[in-house]
Amino acid sequence: MKELFASASFAGAALTMLCFFIGSSIKDKFKSQVFNPILIAIITIITFLLITGIDYDTYNSGAKYISWFLTPATVSLAIPLYRQIERLKNNVFAILAGIFSGVVASAVGILALAVVFSLSHPEYVTLLPKSITSAIGMGVADELGGFSTITVPVIIITGIFGNITASAVLNFFKITNPIAKGLAIGTASHGTGTARAIELGEVEGAMSGLSIAVAGLMTVIVAQVFALLH
Repeated sequence: MKELFASASFAGAALTMLCFFIGSSIKDKFKSQVFNPILIAIITIITFLLITGIDYDTYNSGAKYISWFLTPATVSLAIPLYRQIERLKNNVFAILAGIFSGVVASAVGILALAVVFSLSHPEYVTLLPKSITSAIGMGVADELGGFSTITVPVIIITGIFGNITASAVLNFFKITNPIAKGLAIGTASHGTGTARAIELGEVEGAMSGLSIAVAGLMTVIVAQVFALLH
């Protein structure tokens, strides 16, 4: 199995898409956010690799091609944002204030956890960029002296958790404004959360997509400040 898998150039990509399709089918069947397709795909792929003895490098040699679609997928988030440009212009200060509040709240939460669990400084700064994209988060963690290899799975877990719980949290706090919904989801759970925001509506998706970029830039600055507090 291992030799056959390694000989197929796109085997990793095919496996990834198949597992995601399985996850999507399960979610559609049970109509619940708990059955997150990304989470199901991750668990299924890990299980498959462990059972077959295929190492990660062999799998990634074919799966890496999927990352080529990441850039156009990210750029496409600008389309719904462009359609909501008037809303953005009319609420620009409130939007920036909302994103900044989310970034600071995330940092304060990590600081509190670091104090409660007596985390070392490297462990603390490793978690600070948990709510931004991996590309920016790894750079922030490295610059502050953290462990970027741990930052990545933390970011992934944060995104999946946000995707699963977004609707429940919004309903619990009775947040109904579509702009507020999108900003909250995008600021807290980056691209994976934005996938859920797009499902909620075009406005939510546009605002969540905007939050990914703005929250990332703000976190770079805010993390530098909070890194000095522990």
